[in-house]
This record gives sequence, structure tokens and C-alpha cells, in this order.
Amino acid sequence: MNLNQSFLYAGIEAGGTKFVCTVASGPDDVRAQVSFPTTSPEETLRKAIGFFKAHEPFAAMGIGTFGPCDLDPASPTYGHITSTPKLGWTQVNMLGIFRQTFAVPIGFDTDVNVAALGESKWGAGQGLDTVIYLTIGTGIGGGGVLNGQRMHGLIHPEMGHIRLPRVSNTDEFDGICPYHGDCLQGLASGPAMEARWGKSPAELPPEHPAWQIEARYLALGVSNFIFILSPHRIILGGGVMHQKHLFPLIRAEVKRLMNGYLQSPMILERIDEYIVPPGLGDRSGILGAIALAKHTAKKS
Repeated sequence: MNLNQSFLYAGIEAGGTKFVCTVASGPDDVRAQVSFPTTSPEETLRKAIGFFKAHEPFAAMGIGTFGPCDLDPASPTYGHITSTPKLGWTQVNMLGIFRQTFAVPIGFDTDVNVAALGESKWGAGQGLDTVIYLTIGTGIGGGGVLNGQRMHGLIHPEMGHIRLPRVSNTDEFDGICPYHGDCLQGLASGPAMEARWGKSPAELPPEHPAWQIEARYLALGVSNFIFILSPHRIILGGGVMHQKHLFPLIRAEVKRLMNGYLQSPMILERIDEYIVPPGLGDRSGILGAIALAKHTAKKS
């Protein structure tokens, strides 16, 4: 192994829609990258393993995965996908499969916790102690860095499944979450918008009433996270947030919901700097996986 290769790291952003695999030393030194649809576990993991075998050696690997997943190292199912609605992936031993194949330290976490780590190291969360990252796309998920540590507890944050009041007495949309119906994900994810309006978010013009409703639900979620965790910054990523006109609507609604209760200049005067898009763009997750690999290598 030459000196340059010894400081390369492998990263996996394992999403419910697609996998992204990369070998890099950091955001400015990506040596190889590939993405492919998330199909069956057998096919998807075979492609990922094949990619990394073709790009060995590397010093460590970081995996950020869709969930729910088991993050407790003392658990017999540590590293498994657990109760996911993703067909065929329930109880897949994601971490174990890669450990059997690659003799390097491997870090394992949720995709959103890993994205928060990437943003904290290289993106919009640099220099901040507590950061929340939310992705609003095919699903809604949230993770973060709290007091410098990735958020773990009994399991891991499931911010997309909080329950919210209806924004209107006339809102009769049932929601699409297979577990909870009208949780945040069930009401405000990309597929929820399409089910409600008959068009994907990208097809809805900025003046469409969908965006006011979307902003209100997302602002309700963001406000709850502000009250509970008091983060220094909230980063909103994912495909739905590519509609940039949504940011001002969410910020205005959060200020309205706060109603002057939290006397912080970041909320009262500088909310444009407080609720922000990812500094790494669509690379938060995959670069976060590289950051996790680096962190894991240092601990080993």
C-alpha cells in the first residue's frame, strides 16, 4: 500500500432509492464514485462490494444507511436494517456483510446522522456544536450532531415520524406513511405531495397552494426540533428542498410559530442564516460517510 492509498477511505450512502459508493480522502479528493438503484439486498450489496473490491486498498469504511437500523454495539442485531418499509430489506445484516468482505474498521450509522456529520465537518455546520440535518425527499428523516456527538439513544432519531396538528380543519389528506399515516413524513415527503396533488413537487409551480401547506408542516416539525434540541443551525436537504422558494416560506412560518418566545437573534433577526440548505449540496450523505470512516479509523 503506498502512502496516498493508505489515507483513502470508503463511503456508502445507502438510500432507499439509490446507493452511492465512493473512495476519497475528503471533499476535494474523490478518486472514484458510482451510484445505482436500491433494488434487492443481494443485487445492491453485490454491486457495492464489487465497486470497493475494484478500488482497494482503503484505510476504513463509513456506512450511512436508511433505517430504522440497530446502532447498539451490544445488540445481537447490531448493524442490521430492522423495521424498514423497504421491501426485502427487513433484518438485512448490512454491517456484517461488509465486515465479512473487508478487513478494515467500519463505521455504521443512519444516513441522516452521517449527513449531519459531513455538514459539521465540511459544510454548513462547521464550527457549530449542535446541528440538525433534515432530508425532505422520498421520505423525511432527521439526524444531527449534539454537543459534538452524533445523536444516538435508545435507537436513533426518527424525526420524520413525529405527529403534527393539521394545518387546517379542511385538510382531509390521510397521509401515506405505512406505519403512522399522517406523521410528518406521511404528510410532507415528496411522495406525499404527489399523492395529495397528483404531481411531483418538481412539477408544481411556485405559486401553487401546495407550497404553503408544505411549508407549514415542515415549519411545525422544525419548530418542535428547535424547542427540544435548541440547535445552533438547522440544515434542510433532500429533493423537495431543491425548490428554493420553499426556504423563505418555512423561515417565515417558523418565526410565526415561535411568536417571539425564543429571544435569540438567530431566530428574530438572522433566520436566513439559521435555517439553511446544505453547504455540501447533494453530497452531504456521501461525504459524511467519508467523515465517519475517518473518525472510525482514528478510534481503531
